[in-house]
Amino acid sequence: MHIVQYVADLVFSVALIVHGFLFIPQAIKIWRKKSAENIALLTFLGFNVVQLAACVHGYFSKDYILMLGTGFSLITCGAVTISVIYFGYLHKCEK
Repeated sequence: MHIVQYVADLVFSVALIVHGFLFIPQAIKIWRKKSAENIALLTFLGFNVVQLAACVHGYFSKDYILMLGTGFSLITCGAVTISVIYFGYLHKCEK
């Protein structure tokens, strides 16, 4: 493997992992406040669709870096999405 390709793969891998971690503070904030006020559900649903598509594409094209990185982002972003649904819609109905 050429050194430039290796560096590009390494940077891409790190970027995908960092991208996944970026959703965690939002999920924590929602759970601490027990509120999804000012959080756009449509935005996070859109993120989930893109991440799922990229994950499936990574699987079929045998790009496991892409598959695992977007899979991780799908999990962390999915936690935000589920939190928004719960605290923004379902939890309000329970009160």
